[in-house]
Parts: sequence; structure tokens; C-alpha cells
Amino acid sequence: MPLKIRSRIMVISLSLFLNMTFAQSGINCYHVDETGITKKAFDSFENDLFNYYQFGNDSIKTYRTFLAEVASLSIDLRKLPSSNSIQFAREFKKIADNKNSLWIKLSEYENNETVKKSSPSTNNKKEEEVLIFNYRGGFIQCLKNTSESDNFKEIINTLESDGNVSTSLISQRIYYIPDKEFCTLEIKNFIAFDIYYSILMVIEKAFN
Repeated sequence: MPLKIRSRIMVISLSLFLNMTFAQSGINCYHVDETGITKKAFDSFENDLFNYYQFGNDSIKTYRTFLAEVASLSIDLRKLPSSNSIQFAREFKKIADNKNSLWIKLSEYENNETVKKSSPSTNNKKEEEVLIFNYRGGFIQCLKNTSESDNFKEIINTLESDGNVSTSLISQRIYYIPDKEFCTLEIKNFIAFDIYYSILMVIEKAFN
């Protein structure tokens, strides 16, 4: 085979490999978040999970056990989160200031009438400080659009319409996604942020 043709084939093969690697790693979705801390926060989440549950490299068992404990309200939030993850939760609170943030203020959420109607009535000042997970934001939309799981996409579509769904119920729905779809980076990232960090942002004040 001529060297020129062989080189061209190698370049094409390398390009295809890199594209597959980026798609599998979720790196494009991490780049959607302009803060630059999303990937670090995800790694911290996974370290917490695997250190706490001690199931070795069994991702499915580790993630499903976490989801089951959240769904049943039996999770020990005094022992699970690391100081690193708590700090990330605090950072996410500070940067919840635009429509592309992972969490945004309720008052800035596009078309948030459904959420407002479902939320307790408070004065305007307090309502503006309430944070809601941004299902319509770029990062989560990227996870949905790159996922091959119809079950996962259906869950996101539902939450886009009504974001006022309990973390416990979301955990239940994610838990029952079939194994072949479950252990993907799109779903893992969703669990990390919509479930784990959403919980930590509520309880972070309890940690010194």
C-alpha cells in the first residue's frame, strides 16, 4: 500500500477514534459549562460514592445502591460527602446566575409558571433566592441529546415541563433504567448533579 494512502487511512482512523472517545467521555458536554468545575465536581462525586459503598469497580451496584438509599430516604448524609464535594456545592450556589448555569434562581427560569404554582407561596424576595435545577440548560440538554437511552430522554423531557419533582422520585425513575442503558456517562452525570449535588446544596450549611 502506498505510503500516502496509508497515512491518509491512519489520519481518518485516528479522527474516528478521537470522535468516539470524546462522545463516550462526555467531554463536549463538560465544555458546555463555562465555569470549568463540572468535570472536577463529577470526579469528586464518584470518589465519594466508591469510597463510601466499597463495591470495588462495580459501577452499577454502586450507583443503584446510592439511588435506592436516596429514594428510600435512608442515605447517611453525615458520612457520604467529602469536604471537596461540599465545597463544590457551595461554588455551584455562587455561580447560579445565568440561564446556562446548572442551577438557576427560580425567578430567572424560563416559563416557570408550572414550578411557581407548585411551590409554596412566599414573598418575592425569598422566592427569587430559591434555586431550581436547570433542566433546560445547555449541559443537561447536551446529556439528553447525546444519550442513546429513550428512558433517560423521557425523564428529562418530563422534568423540563415540571421541575418541581422530588429527588426521591427522580432517583426511583433513574434506578429502573435497564442495565445496558444505565451505566453511561450521560446518566452518571445526571445522577451526580441533579441528585447528589442538589442534595448537598441544601445541606452544605450543616458542614463546617
